[in-house]
Amino acid sequence: MNYKKYRKMYHPVPLENREWPDKEITHAPVWCSVDLRDGNQALYSPMTIDEKIEFFTFLVKLGFKEIEVGFPAASNTEFDFVRRLIDENLIPDDVTIQVLTQAREHIIAKTIEALKGAKNAIVHLYNSTSTLQRRVVFHKNKEEIKQLAVDGAKLVTSLVEGQLEGNIRYEYSPESFTCTEPEYAVEITNAVLDVFKPTPDRKVIINLPSTIEVATANVYADQIEYMCKHLNDRENLVISVHAHNDRGTGVASSELALLAGADRIEGTLFGNGERTGNTDIITVALNMFCQGIDPKLNIEHIDEIIEVFEKYNKLPINPRHPYAGEMAYVAFSGSHQDAIKKSMDEYEHDESHMWANPYLTIDPTDIGRKYEPILINSQSGKGGVSYILEKKYGYVLPKKMLIEFSALINDMSDEKQTVLTNHEIHQAFKDTYVNVGKPIKTRFYRSSESEDASTILTATLEYNGKVSSIEGIGNGPLDALCNGLRRFLNLDFEISDYTEHALARSSDSKAATYIGIKEHGGKRIYWGAGVDHNINTASIYALISAVNRMLSR
Repeated sequence: MNYKKYRKMYHPVPLENREWPDKEITHAPVWCSVDLRDGNQALYSPMTIDEKIEFFTFLVKLGFKEIEVGFPAASNTEFDFVRRLIDENLIPDDVTIQVLTQAREHIIAKTIEALKGAKNAIVHLYNSTSTLQRRVVFHKNKEEIKQLAVDGAKLVTSLVEGQLEGNIRYEYSPESFTCTEPEYAVEITNAVLDVFKPTPDRKVIINLPSTIEVATANVYADQIEYMCKHLNDRENLVISVHAHNDRGTGVASSELALLAGADRIEGTLFGNGERTGNTDIITVALNMFCQGIDPKLNIEHIDEIIEVFEKYNKLPINPRHPYAGEMAYVAFSGSHQDAIKKSMDEYEHDESHMWANPYLTIDPTDIGRKYEPILINSQSGKGGVSYILEKKYGYVLPKKMLIEFSALINDMSDEKQTVLTNHEIHQAFKDTYVNVGKPIKTRFYRSSESEDASTILTATLEYNGKVSSIEGIGNGPLDALCNGLRRFLNLDFEISDYTEHALARSSDSKAATYIGIKEHGGKRIYWGAGVDHNINTASIYALISAVNRMLSR
């Protein structure tokens, strides 16, 4: 790999006494969705007008107050879409549409024409300013590029003031900002501001795009802070960022930009956009949410957002997406599963209701999901198996029994060389432990009390195809059955563990009983489980199951 053919494309930032590393994000930014422009133009098959209208309506539902609806001069579809939004009164009064235009006369004119009748709109003017673009694309020097921007700004203001009556605001982007000399970015932006004349009541948006990521996110933060400190009328500006994801750090760049003074984020749902995509607004918003910050977006139903996104963009969501991926709340590692389960158990009983989990940054139920280790493989441990048996089927296994069963499940997964489903795990548990009927099957039992208050239990058993009756005396039905089985089988064993609980929180619930037995003087425990509406019957089934597993060893 010839790495020597590459060099840094960004310029040093003359920033002294940088402040952003000591800052924290404390509130949500102004969000601007660019799904209908940047996201839409990046699709194999761009949306139709009807699809764009439906998607626009959904973005409004999510809570976006500023939505870039397109590039009206780019095509008839783009122009007609903007016109339908306005003519059919589809834009709520508290929502502002944004349109993009290059600093070229005929494109600006067409853009302003598209906005006639709009109540609230942003005219987003841009021109490229980077060293490479100036030299290779435009063949212009700094002064010529600056004049291009100033002339574009003058034309925008004259046409807006002459043709539009609504609340029209201005936005300027020095495109390819990250590859522009910081001093020159300030110079050209201030020249545009001299034309736009921002005021407290009509602030101008200065969008500083990472049109292509060429450096680590901290460099972008330096560039943003430098601009904030050197632009004129900072108090009358809204500093916006529009980060792409060429280095995979679009989210980080936007977050550090907020620390550096940015007020606004342009991005898309799940990061769809040109090349490697844009800043993923869903991720940035939920990153804030998990720090106790209101993201000011209605994103509590993540599956609905995914459904709409995939319908109109015809793109899948990565299964490892931080919040929306189908595997985002699935843990395979045994230690992870165990820690997640214990933390969730603690959360259920924590009166403070403050979320704290070592492997889940948010409670999945807050966005309409739930944690389910539904995929158990050979790397999983008792935590995931325990969670599935308890949350899905109501079984709360004794720790030693759980260790044994988890090892069995790991062996099963290893043998299959794939994951096991909930059903397979549940079936394996029942087949191995619950109401085991071979070689001994209980056909009938009856208990009564003797004169000395002892329990007498008689039972009819089928053992290896032969029906027999046994009798035992003890201090309860279970003890009496143990004594009867010892004599009948000539087997000296004792109960070492006993646990019982209801399978569900209702009066008609079945009871589950777990019994561990071991031979006299032995160390190995043989486990059995019994399930029945009657707790005594469940205990008898559990004992017979444990004995059967001992006999079948």
